[in-house]
Amino acid sequence: MNIEQIHEYATSLSNVEVTQPFGPDNIVYKVNGKMFLLLATDEEPLKFNVKCNPELAIELRERFDAVAEGYHMNKKHWNTITINGTLTNKQLKEFIEHSYSLVMANPHNANVLHNF
Repeated sequence: MNIEQIHEYATSLSNVEVTQPFGPDNIVYKVNGKMFLLLATDEEPLKFNVKCNPELAIELRERFDAVAEGYHMNKKHWNTITINGTLTNKQLKEFIEHSYSLVMANPHNANVLHNF
């Protein structure tokens, strides 16, 4: 995925707001006023941060080299995803959708695990 594809996918989700509170090199995608995706547009390779269920976050970091603790984020709840060709577009979209779902969910639904 490239910047345009990530943007298109993220904004296709319901009620998404796009902001740039950290300057022109970072795009923040929010739902209900809360961030679910931070896209760094000046990174090479391209990277983004997504919220993740804490147990799943650890599992994904162990399973995929392209998944790391959230850079400049709460390491328990955020992952940084590097787009380096090792993850499929489907997996990248699932990471974004999982983050979106966590932010949209009621607190008692936030522990739902997806199959990555």
